Amino acid sequence: MPKTAADYTWFSKEFPLLAEAYCFTLVRDVSPDDLINRLGGRREGTTDDITAFVDHSYGPTLDGDFGAMAALGPWTLLIEPNGYLGVNEERAMPASAGTCWVSHFVNVNRVGAFLWAEDEEARLRFDPMFPNHRWGSTPDALLETMRHIGFHLGDEKPENCLSRQAAFALAGHLTGVSLSARLLMETTYTLASLPHSQPGRV
Repeated sequence: MPKTAADYTWFSKEFPLLAEAYCFTLVRDVSPDDLINRLGGRREGTTDDITAFVDHSYGPTLDGDFGAMAALGPWTLLIEPNGYLGVNEERAMPASAGTCWVSHFVNVNRVGAFLWAEDEEARLRFDPMFPNHRWGSTPDALLETMRHIGFHLGDEKPENCLSRQAAFALAGHLTGVSLSARLLMETTYTLASLPHSQPGRV
């Protein structure tokens, strides 16, 4: 069975600054350098200190948005502090050509988005806080999994909203990549400056 929202409560505790606003994206069979090229970015070295990376990202950036990428088996993870390029369909759809693209985003105003795309086709999109409102080519393909993970698909409002954590669990279900605090802290990342996300469908 897939992990649930409760398995990701560590994120806001271990990474409080990053948890304020972020976009996490996983792309299958695309290397970090290839992903940088697909997004029109530029490689900017490496780091094995995610805390310093996040702190730097909230200061002056390079010449665009700032991202960190790492190969995790056949998947490449892209982390954007305070970014949303991964869920911007104008940018993500072309970059998803020939691959699977899974991304989730939250900003400081608690606006969120989840995107599952396959080869330039958006299969599922929704705001994790409002999972009853879904669209895409297969919006109901994961309903039972979403219920198990912890998304509230009924009319009752949950006492404890774990929509952010549920988005991590759903991404893990779709990709087989189970993120942990230890993995994020011990990974070496390829850094990249990325063109600013243009206004568009988020």
